[in-house]
Amino acid sequence: MAPVTEATDHSPAPVQGGRTAALAGACVRGALAAGLGLGSVTVLVMVMWISSPYPDSGPGGALHVAAGVWLLVHGAELVRPATLGGAPAPVGVIPLALVALPVWLVYRTARDAAEPALDRPGPSARGAVGAVTAGYLLVGAAALAYGTGGPLPAEPLGAALHLPPLVALAAAAGVWTAHGRPTGPLPGRVPERIRVGLARSRTALAVRAAAVGLGVLLGGGAVLVAVSLAWHAGAARESLLGLSGVWSGRMALLLLAVALAPNAAVWGAAYGLGPGFLLGTGVAVTPLGVTGTAVAPPFPLLAAVPAGGPGTWVNWTVAVVPVAAGAAVGWTCGGGRRGPGARDGGLRDAAFAALLAAVLVGAAVAVLAAAAGGPLGTGRLAAFGPVWWCTGGAAAAWAAGLGVPVAVGLRAWRRRDDAAPATSAPVPPASAPSASPAPPVPAPPVPAPAAPEQSPDLDPASEAPTAGPVPAPASTAAPQSRPGSGAAPQSRPGSGAVPAPLPVPSPDASRASSGAGWEERPAPEDDPGDPAFEPYAVLPAVWEDPVAREARWTALKEASGGLMATFPPAPVAGPAAPGDDMPEAPGADDPGPPQRRS
Repeated sequence: MAPVTEATDHSPAPVQGGRTAALAGACVRGALAAGLGLGSVTVLVMVMWISSPYPDSGPGGALHVAAGVWLLVHGAELVRPATLGGAPAPVGVIPLALVALPVWLVYRTARDAAEPALDRPGPSARGAVGAVTAGYLLVGAAALAYGTGGPLPAEPLGAALHLPPLVALAAAAGVWTAHGRPTGPLPGRVPERIRVGLARSRTALAVRAAAVGLGVLLGGGAVLVAVSLAWHAGAARESLLGLSGVWSGRMALLLLAVALAPNAAVWGAAYGLGPGFLLGTGVAVTPLGVTGTAVAPPFPLLAAVPAGGPGTWVNWTVAVVPVAAGAAVGWTCGGGRRGPGARDGGLRDAAFAALLAAVLVGAAVAVLAAAAGGPLGTGRLAAFGPVWWCTGGAAAAWAAGLGVPVAVGLRAWRRRDDAAPATSAPVPPASAPSASPAPPVPAPPVPAPAAPEQSPDLDPASEAPTAGPVPAPASTAAPQSRPGSGAAPQSRPGSGAVPAPLPVPSPDASRASSGAGWEERPAPEDDPGDPAFEPYAVLPAVWEDPVAREARWTALKEASGGLMATFPPAPVAGPAAPGDDMPEAPGADDPGPPQRRS
């Protein structure tokens, strides 16, 4: 029986198709996403048609209207061929709430298509985006052709200009999410200057600040519309009841108002920014007043429009919306929390991030203003809604005018707070220097002689030597080193080996009295960590000369005043034979602390 190996135990999964099959599957997924969106809009239109007490066409006409409304959601303008004047009238106001449905469907479809399956490799990023977009556009082209003969056909040029970019952007967002939302590196075909600029941390900070500012601006616009509707609740109720006398028509009006609620929020933000919006050609609604005669059709949301005439202080209070948006941009760029490991770029980076965020806010508001408005007919209704370039410019000006100073001020304040603890922290007291002068550099020491017996009445401080090195006498026992000096036992004279250095404690070494005896602190020349530490040099050979030894001994004996021993030093012998070691004094290697004599 053959042994079971790793190859036979874990056989690879069968591959069903390759890249081509994955791209074909992504294209089919895109077509299915378009079909689901079209089906959802069709169900909504059919419910309205069934519940209407006065249908003006059959099921075929309702299906044609559903195809046209689906294309309108993607940005294509519709055309009403049958009007009272006889000329076709465009319809370009897009219900922004309905745009979320196709965008979400394309996003989910592209994200699922970019993930590799278990039995075959997934498509590349560009392949997934292209395949999903192609499948979606095939259904869009069929819907455009089908709705041409209906009561609300879509304009082919508008559909060709708006449908592909929207689908491609949503598909790219889905593929980006499927790959883990990477932030770099960008492809090599992107210019290096753009890649370096986008990779900086202040760019990410500016994007985050722009999102915060845009959210505050749109939220403030929605609050303004809600407050105005509550203020004009009677007019809104009268318009709702006057447009339809049956519950089905009123329900349809309420659903249309809900679909246009994001448009109303953008209009409110444009009103708070200053440029306002248009209610027809030559009719502008701004906080300073309403210019011209409004010809707006009766609709519940339009009841929130202020009355004609110059504005009052109540209208001017709407400036709090752009002020809050600019302050939010500045706070995010200058006072927000930094990510882990992020550095404080200084005032210049904060100002640049706030300025870039203001530009992004202006661009986003301009796009939303262009999508929220549009024509509702010809003549005076050809311009309806906010002017995109005026609204976007005003948003950028408010965000930059308030965001940059707030960001710079907060960044400067935060840097001052960060530096305050370092400057106000108490400085630890330096160790007091020794009152005694620094000891002189000692001369090369020689082995110290055995200390003579001191009388009991001598002061303990006199035990320390008063001068430099002291030579050791010629004796059979090695001299004991003082405790704490760190000196090693000296070799026997005449052995031929160089004697080890014996450091002498400094005169100013402090001593602490205790019951156990004297405790000495190591002098600077004994502490290797002290800056004044200087290692002892090797003793020269002249120190072993007998004539020099006798001369030193005579000088020390005369200076001692009779305290030195009377026997002369032993002559220097030749090299010692192996094993001819002299016995060392007991306890020389481990000397105990000096005992105080009683």
